[in-house]
Amino acid sequence: MKLSRSAIGLAVVAMLGQTPAFADDYPSRPIKIIAPIAAGGPSDTAARLVAQTLSRHLGQSIVVENRTGAGGVVGTEIAASAPPDGYTLLLSIAATFTVIPLSKKVGYDPENDFIALGQIWQAPQALVVRANSPFNSAADLVSYAKANPGKLTFGSAGIGTTTHLSIELLKRDADIDVTHVPYRGTSQSVADIMGGTIDAAFGDVSNVSPFVEGGKLKALATTGTERSALMPDVPTTTEAGIPGVRTVNWYGLHVQAKAPREIQDKLKAAVLATQNDPGFKAALTKNATSTGTVGAEAFDRMIREERQRLAPVIRSLGQIQ
Repeated sequence: MKLSRSAIGLAVVAMLGQTPAFADDYPSRPIKIIAPIAAGGPSDTAARLVAQTLSRHLGQSIVVENRTGAGGVVGTEIAASAPPDGYTLLLSIAATFTVIPLSKKVGYDPENDFIALGQIWQAPQALVVRANSPFNSAADLVSYAKANPGKLTFGSAGIGTTTHLSIELLKRDADIDVTHVPYRGTSQSVADIMGGTIDAAFGDVSNVSPFVEGGKLKALATTGTERSALMPDVPTTTEAGIPGVRTVNWYGLHVQAKAPREIQDKLKAAVLATQNDPGFKAALTKNATSTGTVGAEAFDRMIREERQRLAPVIRSLGQIQ
């Protein structure tokens, strides 16, 4: 059957009209946040606080789905390949947007496959050992490692994560050799420190501070430019004599770059409202999570600048594995 020009024109107009209508109805069903972090612990709790608050501002239920593996790459790849309709968001983490893509091939382009919605929180890392460890300072640990090359075991949240980067930076900065033991998240490495399986680890301050306060771990240094409010008595790595170890984990929200612009705008507005929500801020603080919100555009610039800053560092270290 041959269609007239007017019929074709009406069909095209109808098709073009679907996008605004679809965007007006958004969100009309539950949204999913892919979290490439292990369930349990302050970071996972914070992700669920984000979902609860964002749900209120969007007027739709939001569920968090933990998809771990390969230092967060598995979950990030799942989010990248999901339909770009605004119903699958990504809890983005520093490692999967900076360190890992700079050191090896991944199944997504962090600069072109996603659009930043905003940074939700950030946390420096802490260098921790078990409570009865003979190391009472970073200097003690470095001295032992120099005298016993390769004997000190160091846990991380996974290969290519920012905690792994911290280990590599420590090795370079202090000129020591330690054995890297990768885990599928900080909670597992922390458990093995307390159990005596490994000697030390880097972990988000928010994740390890409850164990430090509980007397199960000792913190020797933190990796921020200033002392952490969660550990005000613990020196920074610069103060501890290892200034080259400066890393901060950030957590944000991204959506696929091909999602309709109207939906991107709705999400950015809702994320901004979440960032400014007094109840959300109070809940993060109660959860021992360091706040540090950044708007969508500034967050995007920050990530691009961080990639440029880290690129020569990663190249000098070689492929992190």
